[in-house]
Order: sequence, then C-alpha cells, then structure tokens
Amino acid sequence: MEEAIVMYPAPLPTHLAPMVEFAKLLLTHHPSLSIHILLAPPFLHNLPPPSPPPFLLPSPSTTPPTVDLLLTSTDVDTFSSTSSASETPMSAAPFSPSPITTHSTPLSLTSSAPAQHSKWPPISTFQLTLFLPSALDMPPTTCKGNKLYDIFLDIATNLPRSTGIIVDTFEYLEPKSYKEINNGLCLPDPHPTPPLYCIGPLIVNTTVDGDGVPQCIKWLDSQPSKSVVFLCFGSLGSFSVQQLKEIAVGLERSGQRFLWIVRNPPLENQSLNIDTKIDPDLKSLLPPGFLERTKEKGLVVKSWAPQLAVLNHDSVGGFVTHCGWNSVLESLCAGVPMLAWPLYAEQRYNRVLMVEEMKIALPIVESETGFVSSTEVEKRVKELMGSKEGDSVRERTLAMKHAAKVATSEGGSTRIALAKLFESWKQK
Repeated sequence: MEEAIVMYPAPLPTHLAPMVEFAKLLLTHHPSLSIHILLAPPFLHNLPPPSPPPFLLPSPSTTPPTVDLLLTSTDVDTFSSTSSASETPMSAAPFSPSPITTHSTPLSLTSSAPAQHSKWPPISTFQLTLFLPSALDMPPTTCKGNKLYDIFLDIATNLPRSTGIIVDTFEYLEPKSYKEINNGLCLPDPHPTPPLYCIGPLIVNTTVDGDGVPQCIKWLDSQPSKSVVFLCFGSLGSFSVQQLKEIAVGLERSGQRFLWIVRNPPLENQSLNIDTKIDPDLKSLLPPGFLERTKEKGLVVKSWAPQLAVLNHDSVGGFVTHCGWNSVLESLCAGVPMLAWPLYAEQRYNRVLMVEEMKIALPIVESETGFVSSTEVEKRVKELMGSKEGDSVRERTLAMKHAAKVATSEGGSTRIALAKLFESWKQK
C-alpha cells in the first residue's frame, strides 16, 4: 500500500517555500513516500483559492469539495496523510510557517469566543505565562468588525480539533510557548491540545556561484567583514515615495555601509505591491544625488536580491527586516542580528517576540500613522551596527544559530519531532 502525502499551501511563495522544504525533509528520511502538493491560484488555475485568511493562511470554508475528501482540517496550510486504497484521510494537520506563539492566540480565543464557546471559561482563568502581545500588535483579523474576523474565529474553533500542529520553528527558540501549549494550558479541560511538532527551521538551500553571481554579491565581496547592513522587506513589502526618501536620508546620515533592496511603491488604494514586472526608477524615488553621494558605502538594488546568499555573506552584519517568519529564520540561521520593521499580517506580533522574548532583534519605532522618520532609521541602524545593545542582540542571534544546528542534527529536537510525527501517521 502506497503511503501518500497531500499538501495544500496558501497561494503565496512565502507559504509554498517552507512547505516544499518540509516535503524534501520528509523524503530525505522516508524516500518511499509519495508527496503531492495542491496549488491554488496564483500558482495554477485549476483549483479555487482559499478565502483571504488571518496570518495569510487558508480557511476551511472555501476548500473545494474534491479537496475536502483529502483535507479535513484546512484551518492553516494543511498537511494530510492518506492511503491510496482509501478516499478518506488517515490524518490531517495544519502546517504553520509562523512562530509557535501565534498559535496561543487562536487556541486561547477558542475559550473566550462568543456563542458556541459560551460554556468555556474565559482566558483569564487559565494558568498562562505565555507571552501575548498587546492588542495594538495583534493582526487586524483578531478584531471584531474586520472582514476577516469570522475566518480567524473559524481557525480558533477548528485548530484544537486537528490531529497535530506542525510548526516551522524549533523548541529552543520558543521554549515557554512550546512548553505551555504542549502542556495544554491554552485550552480548558476536557479539551485536549493537539500534539505540537516543531520541525524547523526549514531553510531553502540555494547557492550562488559561477557566471550567474549577482552584482550585489560581487559588491559584498569588496566590503569589510560584518560591516554592511542589509535592508529587504519581503516579496510584498513596499513603501510610499515619502517613506523611501526618509529611509535614504537616515541611511546616509548613519554613515554605515548598506545594501538596500528597493521596490516600487504600492499602487493607489493598495497597501502592498504585488506587481514586480516594472523596475523602480531609483532616481525619481530617492533624494536627488543620493546614489552618487553614497556610492562608496552603499548599493541600492532594484526589486530583488538572493536574500539567503546575502545574509550568509561575511560582509553582512545586520538585517532590517519586515519580520516575515521565513526571513527571520534565514537571518537567525546565518547569525545576523535584526532591526524589526513589520509591515502587514502577523509581523507586528513577530516583532514583539523577536525583540522582547527571543532577543534577536532591536525595534524600529513608528509614529501613530506607521511612518518612520529618517532620524529613527539613522539611530537604529547605528545602534544595531555599533552599540552594546547591538552587540547583545548579535551574541544572542549567534547562540540561536548554534541552537538551530543542534536541533536539526542527529538526535536534535527537530529530528525527534519529525520522527514522532511520522510515527503518529503510521498509527492512524
């Protein structure tokens, strides 16, 4: 009987990439598996997309009927193990490319949600010591009145019913959250918490060599060790022209070496830039003379750079990031400390974890409107690259880099979790 795996990621590269790495990891240890990845638009057009989700994760409410035969729990990116001899799933579990702690919120809200959970005790009655950010740092989907609130509530309802929660992280990075969720402290008796499997960090293995070496890598080769601050804000992150000019002024005043990836501002009435076909006109977007004045210390790259290769380059000593979880793990595994500048989804939540719990980043402080001044950029870049606070974050990040290597090595927590997960499927 063939053992088959079905994966159904959200239709975004940032969700597909770690799930593919998860598939490759499974095949490394269990080469006889047959793994199928269902792609919804914009990847392919033969399946309807999941509804817009909290944390940019798919919702079970719009999963097509044919997929429902395979996936019984699609609250988040879903992994399902099935047998070719049966149309019904042997097991189904959500896969999350986010920190463990993001699950404490939907699990806890299950008990405090109205109506269907009115008999459950309020969250305040649990013996929680989990780190929960303030309401200002929570994703907007958790607020009543937001159009995605019902989907978030749906996740809160169904997450505890899954057969396991698979997370792209490792125990040592989030020990408190791991312990308390695993011990069932987010759900009241008699509602057991599904098993938690920390199978990360899942890092895409890419190499840059030969004739195809990008200009930015060649430029980094000429820079001193740990001297460059790298600014990159993910595949969707973009800024207004005014904000781009403030970043430029702050970088120039900081006097630090920098490699900055600049994308076009979002179109009118959009918060994210999803159109990457047109290269940005740097001279019109940045202050007059900026590129010329900073050419000895900085390099501005249009739209894209090989982020993992950049982060692992010896010249890079700091990373200004949007706090997307894939980027956080890549920076951590490269031992590069971060400045946390969240833009959308659960990234504000991630920032609080990175700064206050994990201590692998320093914060960028925005105004009430979300705008960041050139003074703030200058101050924080200097702090990251040359201060006691920056050194402390750097030491902590290097320690986590070592911990990640231990977790993914033979006998490490990630290897153990993967073995337990596979064993649980065999028992279904």
